[in-house]
Amino acid sequence: MKFIAIGAVLFSAVGAFATERIIKGAQIIPANDKLGLKKIGAYGHHKHDDRRTVTIRSSKSDTDDISYDFLWGIKAANHGGRLLLQKGKTYVIGKKLDLSFLNNIEVQLEGEVKFTDDIDYWQANHFYYSFQKSITFWVWGGQDIKIFGKGILNGNGQEWYNAFSGLEVLDPDNTFYRPILFVTDNATRVSVEGITQLNSPCWTNFFVRTKDVSFDDVFINAFSTNASALPKNTDGFDSFNVDGLSVTNTRVDIGDDCFSPKPNTTNIFVQNLWCNNTHGVSMGSIGQYSGVEDIIENAWVENVTLLNGQNGVRLKAWAGPDIGFGRINNITYKDIHIENTDAPIVLDQCYFDVNATTCAEYPSSVNFTNITFENIYGTSSGKNGKVIGDLTCSPNAVCSGIHLSDIDIVSPAGGPPVVTCDGIDGDIGVECQSSSA
Repeated sequence: MKFIAIGAVLFSAVGAFATERIIKGAQIIPANDKLGLKKIGAYGHHKHDDRRTVTIRSSKSDTDDISYDFLWGIKAANHGGRLLLQKGKTYVIGKKLDLSFLNNIEVQLEGEVKFTDDIDYWQANHFYYSFQKSITFWVWGGQDIKIFGKGILNGNGQEWYNAFSGLEVLDPDNTFYRPILFVTDNATRVSVEGITQLNSPCWTNFFVRTKDVSFDDVFINAFSTNASALPKNTDGFDSFNVDGLSVTNTRVDIGDDCFSPKPNTTNIFVQNLWCNNTHGVSMGSIGQYSGVEDIIENAWVENVTLLNGQNGVRLKAWAGPDIGFGRINNITYKDIHIENTDAPIVLDQCYFDVNATTCAEYPSSVNFTNITFENIYGTSSGKNGKVIGDLTCSPNAVCSGIHLSDIDIVSPAGGPPVVTCDGIDGDIGVECQSSSA
């Protein structure tokens, strides 16, 4: 196998880093060494051209932290190269990592990246976001970042599930913060393809100040081995100040929101998404913070399967004292298959768990406009009786251009199915009745 020194490979591209020595257990193989690339499993990918490829040593045990090696490998692969994490090997990360400097890099994940479950360390050492008091193990930023392969990104969440049992993330007194598995911040053109994301302690993905992020053929799963401590708040996809978010050909089984873009997310595309045991495909929540304007706009959600969930397709906005305002506009849900779901179609302007009295006194100020539900079919769970759609608009907001067509959802409670609507402007396309009827 032909290897070359890092100075020769990276001098022109990486500058000062090129003067460092190759660390123990690492290697760098040039793009033209086809035999070398083939031998390590980095040759001839059907979608990605051969590149200068970096490998690092793997962990010998669950306590063998290779955070330093991983950071070295990322720096060595930056500016036109690839970091290969090899099949059958595990790479344990036990230190927070700032990966905000990336430019034209690929990470081929064929093995497993696994975070330590040292709760004391991570609660003292993390990256913090004030939005819903979010923390993360690491932050990915920069431009032209591609992650692909058949490997696993493992949040090792069981100890977190055990410790968080009985607590609530949106409790204002909560100080037990749990890391998000994958975060981008100040990033442009990020793609993730083919991998599995497993057992995140909290949200699985959070995109912040990011433009053009895409996920394709990804499997997201969170499960617990402790029946009294199930995963909580393990949303598949969350976003904040994002333009261009695409999720295609992806499966999610996590116990919370399957897909839920948050404030100031625009130009959303979802196609061929499968969700089991989730809180549905939501827009929001938005309007949480006092005096702050939030928007979600221009979303196309098509060919989605929602099974055994709390909600199906949902829009959600905060009510209560000291809230914000904004709009959810130009949203289309089309060809949505729903089975055994408590609330198949929902417009919720009394989020988060605000009772009717408080919601009436402090209604939401988020407008819902130009919302289309087309060809939504399947079954509810019957939890809400014959009601398969609940469209309730706040008296402080405008809900207009709401249109339903080809709705064929039946309830085990019998028929005919009922859609309730309050405060909606104009004809919605189907028969509806007041929730007080």
